[in-house]
Amino acid sequence: MANNDGAGAGSILLAFLVGAVAGAAVALLYAPATGRETREFLGEKAREGRDRAADAAARGRDMLNQSRETLSTAIERGREAYQQARARENA
Repeated sequence: MANNDGAGAGSILLAFLVGAVAGAAVALLYAPATGRETREFLGEKAREGRDRAADAAARGRDMLNQSRETLSTAIERGREAYQQARARENA
């Protein structure tokens, strides 16, 4: 039997991304650029990362809302089908 220790794909992806960011930060700190250039570059990349994270969060919220609507519709249709079946049964 497979042993699942609870580490999902999201956890693994997050760990990979954190490692990649840490590695990039160390590489930049040892890069032959001036401190000012490095700070500007890091600030630019941080803004880009923040924008990407905000976009991903917005897409996630949209997907969650769409899934919620789909689930609500499915539940309502199930209730209607159940009520119709009971009405036919009692008729």
